[in-house]
Amino acid sequence: METGDILRREIKALAFDQYGTIVDMQRGLTEVVTPFLKEKGWGGKPNSFVTWWRRTHFENSMIDALCDRGHTPYREIGHRAVSFVMDRCGITYTQEEVTWLVSEIEKLKPFPDVVAALEKLQFKGYKLAILSNGDRDMLKAAGPHIGFSFDHVISVQEAGYFKPHWKAYAKAEEIIGYDRSNILFVANHAFDCIGAKSYGMRTVFIDRRKRPFGQTPHQSDLILANFAELAATLT
Repeated sequence: METGDILRREIKALAFDQYGTIVDMQRGLTEVVTPFLKEKGWGGKPNSFVTWWRRTHFENSMIDALCDRGHTPYREIGHRAVSFVMDRCGITYTQEEVTWLVSEIEKLKPFPDVVAALEKLQFKGYKLAILSNGDRDMLKAAGPHIGFSFDHVISVQEAGYFKPHWKAYAKAEEIIGYDRSNILFVANHAFDCIGAKSYGMRTVFIDRRKRPFGQTPHQSDLILANFAELAATLT
């Protein structure tokens, strides 16, 4: 039996990463920082600035989860990451500017194919959830900009650990109300798919960037190009 057939038979709910999977984080933040960096007189590439920002944030999130000394809010880690990158670039800035840059994450728009695909999946009867490293209030603020009503919007604050810590996926399983084997986790990030798969969820890697998944015992069940392919596979 094909993987798609198995998933259609056994999956009852889908859980989605938000930043970079539902919303176009790289493009959206690059559009925000481009005029800001020009005004600051920084001559580098805005896209690179955003990449450094996101990588620094990711690294600090992983350190926070591994140290296991209490969960630091996503927003606070974001402030640290942006400040670090501007220090690295030699940019003079204020804390108000740092706060503003991180707040723009809440206004990011979804990829063009996302909402139509979600509507097809919802119509088919799947329960749909967000599982994000973002803070509760950030996810709530983002809702109107995404323009789709999920059955659950879950912050890792509920678990107290950033993904890919297993407790984040366990908390999502508890809130969604289905066994982990009946939940399909969808992300544009291999690390997130690996975390969900290692916990026992099924996974789909959305490979928008055409990058290899990498060597791991926790391979995704499917690798798809976008959400249109996801909806076509499951409906």
